[in-house]
Amino acid sequence: MIRIRTAAALAASALLAAGLTGLAPTATAATATTGVPTATAVSASPHRVLFDNSKAETAGNADWIISTAQPDPLAQNANPSTEKSWTGALSAWGVALQRTGQYSLKTLPAGSTISYGTGAALDLANFDTFVVPEPNIRFSAGEKTALMRFVQNGGGLFLISDHTQSDRNNDGWDSPAIINDLLTSNGVDNTDPFGFSVDLKNITTDNPRAVNDATDPVLHGAFGTVTGSILRNGTTFTLKPADNPSVKGLLYRTGSSGTTGAFFVTSTFGSGRVAIWGDSSPADDGTGQSGNNLFNGWNDPAGTNAALALNATAWLSKA
Repeated sequence: MIRIRTAAALAASALLAAGLTGLAPTATAATATTGVPTATAVSASPHRVLFDNSKAETAGNADWIISTAQPDPLAQNANPSTEKSWTGALSAWGVALQRTGQYSLKTLPAGSTISYGTGAALDLANFDTFVVPEPNIRFSAGEKTALMRFVQNGGGLFLISDHTQSDRNNDGWDSPAIINDLLTSNGVDNTDPFGFSVDLKNITTDNPRAVNDATDPVLHGAFGTVTGSILRNGTTFTLKPADNPSVKGLLYRTGSSGTTGAFFVTSTFGSGRVAIWGDSSPADDGTGQSGNNLFNGWNDPAGTNAALALNATAWLSKA
């Protein structure tokens, strides 16, 4: 796999994670002529990341998209420089990845079906990582099987849950129930395949802290060191290492450890990798479509949320 290769590019990535400003300059023509630094080396085979918008990710007050231009955010702005270059509360996440030159990003638009192995352009087989930020529509039987086969065969799945009773589109399903349904009724492995379950809780506020593990690639990655996150009406996870010994809690709610109160969890299944976050607030960059009441959790000083999201994306993509 291709990695960000130079110290300058690595520093630029870290600063992107800190708010997409003050980028470390690199010795490129773009820097010299425009003053806007770019990644030093663009991978010929970038890591391919698909963000989901097929499960009502913009229902109610949510705006969990990287851009309103779908499937290709570059149609909105081919050279994004800040989160405002693209429209969506996850635009900072998308722009940070795009600015490294190492990622190719797409969105699965509303009305689409999640598939694996069909040959369609947005089929999961064409991507390294699939990000599902707070789904509000239950996955169909075929979609659950597609998700599991994708991970089993080497894909990365990034799930973001929210608190219980967070049914934004009033269809009777919220993200904790939807994710638990995926883990218990998927047609591939219904016996707790990832080694965790989503707790049916609504935790009003907390600042979860990272475990002490200097070797973990999500906590200590190319985009910086993760020390903590924020929890603003979210939930936690119960770990079941007897079901899957690879499951690992990386951040925990205050006073919790071990198998309970985990806020950010990683695991593996088959040849693939999984990460799950207990709240959508940390990924919210405070910008998005008009009419949504958004908050800047991405840069909240109580956490290192940008580094966490970006390092986890890199790990899932095997970057």
